[in-house]
Amino acid sequence: NTILAWIPSIYLWAVLPFYLLYLKRYRRGYIVLSMLSRFKTIFGVLLWCVCWADLFFSFHELLQSKTPPPVYFVTPLIVGIAMVLATVLIQYERLRGVQSSGVLIIFWFLSVLCAVGPFRSKIMARKESHRFRFTTFYSYFALILIELILSCFKENPPFFSPFLMLIDAFNFISQMDLELLFFYSYSMAILGYKRPLEDKDLWSLNKDDISSIIVQQLHKEWDKQKDEWKQKEDVAYVKTSNHVLNHVGDDPEEAEVLIRDKRQHKEPSFLKALLRTFGPYFLIGSFYKLIQDLLSFVNPQLLSVLIGFIKDKDAPSWWGFLIAALMFFSAVLQTIILHQHFQYCFVTGMRLRTGITGMIYRKSLVITNSAKRSSTVGEIVNLMSVDAQRFMDLVTFLNMLWSAPLQICLALYFLWQTLGPSVLAGVAVMILLIPLNAAIAIKTRAFQVEQMRYKDSRIKLMNEILNGIKVLKLYAWEPSFQEKVLEIRKNELRVLKKAAYLNSLSTFAWISAPFLVALTTFAVYVSVDENNILDAEKAFVSLSLFNILRFPLNMLPQVISNLAQTSVSLKRIQQFLSHDELDPNCVETTVVTPACFLHSIHLLVPSGSLVAVVGHVGCGKSSLVSALLGEMEKLEGHVAVKGSVAYVPQQAWIQNATLKDNILFGQQHNEQKYQNVLEACALKTDLEVLPGGDHTEIGEKGINLSGGQRQRVSLARAVFSDADVYLLDDPLSAVDSHVAKHIFDNVIGPEGALKGKTRMLVTHGITFLPQVDHIVVLVDGKVSEMGSYQELLKQNGAFAEFLRNYAPDEDTEEDELTSTAVLICLKSYLLYQSEGECPKKMSTRRRVCEKKSAEPSQPQKILPDKLIQAETTETGTVKLTVFWQYMKAVGLVTSLIICFLYCCQNAAAIGANVWLSDWTNEPVINGTQHNTSMRIGVYAALGLLQGLIVLISSFTLAMGGINAAQTLHAVLLENKFHTPQSFFDTTPTGRIINRFSKDIYVIDEVIPPTILMFLGTFFTSVSTMLVIISSTPLFAVVIIPLAIVYFFVQRFYVATSRQLKRLESVSRSPIYSHFSETITGASVIRAYGREHSFVSLNDLKVDENQKSYFPTIISNRWLGVRIELIGNFVVLFAALFAVLGKNSLNAGLVGLSVSYALQVTMSLNWMVRMTSDLESNIVAVERVKEYSETETEAPWIIEDKRPPEDWPTQGEVEFVDYSVRYRKGMDLVLKGLSLRVKGGEKIGIVGRTGAGKSSMTLCLFRILEAVKGEIKIDGVRISEIGLHDLRSKITIIPQDPVLFSGTLRMNLDPFNKYSEDEIWKALELSHLKKFVSSKPDMLEYECSEGGENLSVGQRQLVCLARALLRKTRILVLDEATAAIDLETDDLIQMTIRTQFEDCTVLTIAHRLNTIMDYTRVLVLDKGTIAEFDTPSSLIASRGVFYGMAKDAGLA
Repeated sequence: NTILAWIPSIYLWAVLPFYLLYLKRYRRGYIVLSMLSRFKTIFGVLLWCVCWADLFFSFHELLQSKTPPPVYFVTPLIVGIAMVLATVLIQYERLRGVQSSGVLIIFWFLSVLCAVGPFRSKIMARKESHRFRFTTFYSYFALILIELILSCFKENPPFFSPFLMLIDAFNFISQMDLELLFFYSYSMAILGYKRPLEDKDLWSLNKDDISSIIVQQLHKEWDKQKDEWKQKEDVAYVKTSNHVLNHVGDDPEEAEVLIRDKRQHKEPSFLKALLRTFGPYFLIGSFYKLIQDLLSFVNPQLLSVLIGFIKDKDAPSWWGFLIAALMFFSAVLQTIILHQHFQYCFVTGMRLRTGITGMIYRKSLVITNSAKRSSTVGEIVNLMSVDAQRFMDLVTFLNMLWSAPLQICLALYFLWQTLGPSVLAGVAVMILLIPLNAAIAIKTRAFQVEQMRYKDSRIKLMNEILNGIKVLKLYAWEPSFQEKVLEIRKNELRVLKKAAYLNSLSTFAWISAPFLVALTTFAVYVSVDENNILDAEKAFVSLSLFNILRFPLNMLPQVISNLAQTSVSLKRIQQFLSHDELDPNCVETTVVTPACFLHSIHLLVPSGSLVAVVGHVGCGKSSLVSALLGEMEKLEGHVAVKGSVAYVPQQAWIQNATLKDNILFGQQHNEQKYQNVLEACALKTDLEVLPGGDHTEIGEKGINLSGGQRQRVSLARAVFSDADVYLLDDPLSAVDSHVAKHIFDNVIGPEGALKGKTRMLVTHGITFLPQVDHIVVLVDGKVSEMGSYQELLKQNGAFAEFLRNYAPDEDTEEDELTSTAVLICLKSYLLYQSEGECPKKMSTRRRVCEKKSAEPSQPQKILPDKLIQAETTETGTVKLTVFWQYMKAVGLVTSLIICFLYCCQNAAAIGANVWLSDWTNEPVINGTQHNTSMRIGVYAALGLLQGLIVLISSFTLAMGGINAAQTLHAVLLENKFHTPQSFFDTTPTGRIINRFSKDIYVIDEVIPPTILMFLGTFFTSVSTMLVIISSTPLFAVVIIPLAIVYFFVQRFYVATSRQLKRLESVSRSPIYSHFSETITGASVIRAYGREHSFVSLNDLKVDENQKSYFPTIISNRWLGVRIELIGNFVVLFAALFAVLGKNSLNAGLVGLSVSYALQVTMSLNWMVRMTSDLESNIVAVERVKEYSETETEAPWIIEDKRPPEDWPTQGEVEFVDYSVRYRKGMDLVLKGLSLRVKGGEKIGIVGRTGAGKSSMTLCLFRILEAVKGEIKIDGVRISEIGLHDLRSKITIIPQDPVLFSGTLRMNLDPFNKYSEDEIWKALELSHLKKFVSSKPDMLEYECSEGGENLSVGQRQLVCLARALLRKTRILVLDEATAAIDLETDDLIQMTIRTQFEDCTVLTIAHRLNTIMDYTRVLVLDKGTIAEFDTPSSLIASRGVFYGMAKDAGLA
């Protein structure tokens, strides 16, 4: 029993360190788990069990007061450990690709050899002592013999290539596999613990999880559904039409109704398609769930056996050890099977999301325009994000639909066996609680909807505020808008508060339900019959059963409400997938039937000619182009297009990619051709301005290009594609006239890059019509005339009228524009290019030009830094300071009260259970127990006290959370309104909005419940340990190693899971942005025939996302198994020590400690999850803090420095040696300006782009602060007074008119300062009275976001009306560029001349003719004064101004 038994173990221990080192270096790849490997492992585990059974037997003898020799303790221990090592080694070798192991063969051979001697002597002796040891030895011998035989077989060859290895690493998931639970996630967990994970550390996807394959299967099933439906539909249709024929007299409408009914009932079912695709895989998971449900009832039964064992003082103690071992074994088995089930569910969910996303994407590429109109881009993106996600969330718990009722029935059955009919009282309480929970759920849902409404309107408003922040600053309107935001926020928090009341009620229900049920059951049981004795067995077995009941009872309503939500989602998705599709054959290398919009069009375009399509707005020009692309719906007729097509839409569609990729659009790169295209489309000059040349990353929707640049990129894409037919939908409207001329000459015209191709040009411009081959005139969707320019003029029809309509304007524009603006443009063309094209983005672009080369690189420089900073805050653990900040926001007293309440709550709970255990030990006299009513009373009091404290604590916590949310948001908002303009110039709006939406949402709604759960689970776990220690003090020894293991598992998991979550969310947004981009550009993608590459790009993005989602599932399973094992060990030791201390313990205490141990697993598990959630969510507080502490501008009002009410009276402005720069580290924009403007003067400010004209006005408003020097207005230094005092006394009419969504009145007068008459007067003077009074709402007319429902001219006039209302002594007019129509411009100039006669007016002029009659003209050059005098003397002196005037044809 000594040396012979130890030899194999000593050998293994000696060899192992060297062998492990060797294996670490030796990496052959990976061997898939085979049956052979499984059997080896199972027999290894059995050997370990056999050895330790001997060990337990020796303990048992010790208790029987026999003292076995020490060798009976030492040998089984040593051999057992050797067996565990051998088993682990089997798996480790397999992971390292070892096919047959020399080390293990020798080990098994030695073991058999050393066991032959004892084996022989045992047979010879055959004496009856120690029957147990005989049995174990024979089993041991048989098992090592089997292991020796098995180790002679060779494993399958490993996979060599690392890539293949990764793919095959996943083949085992389909097998029921211990691997999943124990081995392969370690590598990633350890890596994630050492350093933050990156994309390259992730495993590649299993073949069955790849997007293209899943979507293909789903598509096949869906097509089957559609075909079945079509057949039924046809049958129904045939039937009804016969019916109509036979009954001629009948009303045919009946028949139609019939058809319609049929159609409603029999839509193709997407659900069936989903079930057929993913059902079988999911069912495997359901099977595991069934086994797990049955297993969960084993432990309460074992508990009752254990309590029986403790009561029976004569029972042999090995019986106790066996029970403890069985409890442990059943718990472990349950853990493994449960996580297997979760694995299947989550993978199904993941595949569902992939499949649905892919289907929606593919559908969106073929959907007709009318169908597309029925749902906005946002809605379709929601289908993909929200609805697909709902499926995923539902699948996890879908099995609860049948499993919950099953668990409830089983639990009730066992309870009935224990307590008889009294159980029904408990059941009644449960049933009563269900409607309460349901009511709470319904009400919560309603509150959620309401709160979402407020949240959306708040975010929308914030978005507008951030987009128009410059205007708010210039007008000093911030307080008004701050009020608006806070008002919405107040409502939002009001709803949140109501929801919090409800939530604390539901928490109360959730915590108290099992207790109430137990209380009623026990009370009824004891009261019904005096002979009913509540002993430990009954009490604690019932309690553990009630605890099992808690989960299904709470999950069932949730699952049902989830199911309801998902069914809505299913309908929406099904409806979208059933929309009509474009008929791919309606264009035979394109043959299209014109749409209903175009009537009987007969049109032949000769190959290689240039045809212009003209007509009034809305006469169907674009529709004609769409029809040629096959985008319109077919009615009748016939159109043919020969060859491939290139298409330039009216609204340029730009991808979020580099400029170069946008032009190439998937074509082969050809440098020579590419350069020619750039040249022809006038993009060369833009590339010089863009920071990265043609490698500049273009934002979503082409955000960092001007309208004209976008249009030219779109045109360049068409030219590069080298197609046969070009359909150009008004490509010249967005660009300046000189650029338009360049493009026409070099691209479209008879001598351009496209000569010899068939070109169809939709245009509004008249200038180019003489040069085209044919002109088609459309009127109301019909072709009214066709022919060349000369022919049509002679006909004197619609076309001649069209010319007459447009010509007068065109002429004046020619005179004014060409003579002035265009020439100025051409002179400063290089820089002017990016400015004059699109008024919408003017302010940013103007800055770009004025700072010349410094600026373009600047935002680029700042942003990458910035992005990186934002990311760094999120790696590694979260600093304690953040928690501290959150606690301060909640309130320190509140925080302490909450913790105190949680302690009380758990004390009450423990008290109730200790009281119960004491009650069960009450002696039985004459078959009854005394004092039952007192017992019940105290038990009830303690339990209800616990419930009450829960209610108070969860409520206090919710209130604290809402307070925190309120303060954090208020501080953030306050800071953002006080932040200087430069911050908004360098920070993308999206990032600021993100703080207001996502992060504030987390602080509002995610952090408080997470803290609630965390505190709950934390205190439960602690109280469990306390109970077990107090009943079996020995347990304290075990707690420390368990706690250490727990801590490590938790740190490993949190580190990895946090990083995986981040990778997952980072890889998710590209899916949606790519999708919304695709929807907007679907017609372009189809025209160029690029659908396939876009589909595969989408699949790739989805796969990238799943690649980081899959390990998240695995890491959750990994964690679950580890933590539950720790929980299972707690059960094992609680039971073991109870058996060991059998003589000193009473049954009540054992019941108490073991039933507590049985429920600890859940708390431990949740505690880790909550820690991890808290850590990843508390980051929101950090991010909000970061933006609440950015630097602020000067105070709005300085009380002791306030200027007089009527200041400025004169309107005299003086610059004294004034210098300024945009931001630190940049060049000066104005250098030492000194000038004086007398009150009432009209000053024109001119200069080349970048001379500092706009900067000068920004300085007046202190948007830019001086570097040196000062500005005085009426002798008051503006740097000394508050910003609002200054800004409210000067008025500006900005270059790009910004309106906010709200009433027209609010846009004119947000503070309600002026009377209605004053407002109407201002509207009349700004020529808006007619327009406004024609609207039914008049002043309450709702402006949409950005004033989209007013024309640009009208918006400009609204800005004029604002100025007229304020009527200050100083007016700054930042003249709009060529984009505004001349009529509006004249109106504005006229009004200013009459209404602001006695005011000081500073005008930044782009057209010199407007300022020729001004008092003086200031000519700036590179930030200094070049000339400053009256216009006439400047022209006489023949300086800079004279040159400009000459170019403009004014001198």
